[in-house]
Amino acid sequence: MSSDLALPIADEALAGRLRDRMAVVEDALVGHVQSRATFVTAAASHLMEAGGKRFRPLLVLLAAETGDCADSEEVITAACVVELTHLASLYHDDVMDEADLRRGAVSANARWDNHVAILTGDFLFSKSSELTAELGAEAVRIQAQTFTRLVEGQIMETVAPGPGEDALAHYLDVVAGKTGSLLATSALYGARFGGATPQIEKALTSYGEIVGSAFQLSDDILDIASESDESGKTPGTDLREGVPTLPVLMARASTDPADARLLELLAVDLGDDDLHAEALDLLRKHPAMDEARAYVVARAAEAKALLEALPEGPVRTALESFADVVAVRST
Repeated sequence: MSSDLALPIADEALAGRLRDRMAVVEDALVGHVQSRATFVTAAASHLMEAGGKRFRPLLVLLAAETGDCADSEEVITAACVVELTHLASLYHDDVMDEADLRRGAVSANARWDNHVAILTGDFLFSKSSELTAELGAEAVRIQAQTFTRLVEGQIMETVAPGPGEDALAHYLDVVAGKTGSLLATSALYGARFGGATPQIEKALTSYGEIVGSAFQLSDDILDIASESDESGKTPGTDLREGVPTLPVLMARASTDPADARLLELLAVDLGDDDLHAEALDLLRKHPAMDEARAYVVARAAEAKALLEALPEGPVRTALESFADVVAVRST
């Protein structure tokens, strides 16, 4: 099993091809963030140089393996498009979250300021758009629609559900926009520019949407369940910041009188360490955690079922393994 790729790839021949193409993507990304202004190049390179799993470009490359043009230049370009789009969104996210760190490095807004971070994100979005134009008018339309959904998700995350609106449905819509949309486009681009059939393209697009959302929801669970910072951030960070994630929203739906204390805590500021620790303990023991895990497992199973449109082989196995990872990491 390849250990240096973000997705689990058991077949060494496939892993080798993906590894070689990811190296090409990495080199291309370095070139795409260059500006005639040295300062802009430094700011645009900041988060890319901090690392990252590169799930999105790797999914493009893997999806392309379902067609007969997996090694085309268009596939490499598409992989760069989705990663630049993702990087751009991170700059904006960090400003919205007032984050000090990203990928273990100082965030752009902390190193410089919010204005630089926002404009750097805009610069990267523009670079991804330039690249998309090389892929044709249809790709431009897809990119524009993806960008619309992503930004809508970012905005809606800051807006509380309206009167009578289901809070959980609102949150799931946010996750689908912020995370699911770009994974869906990654799979779509890979299949399309790799030369896959329309049937496989449709199946992989839906797969990417579901797996992308489920991956974010599993992060919600790990934020509560993990006992250390193994998830990449301090346990209970979302809870402390009042972010209404999947387990919290499911717990809030409880009408059991025994949950009165937890519901009381979930309704107040948890900046106090003792209150935060109490809420975290109660939430970890609450049935909402198993309910959230079951939801993610069901979504992963739904994604795997879509892969029946693909022929059996290492590519399908790798995609199934990714869905399994999403399910298992939350249990």
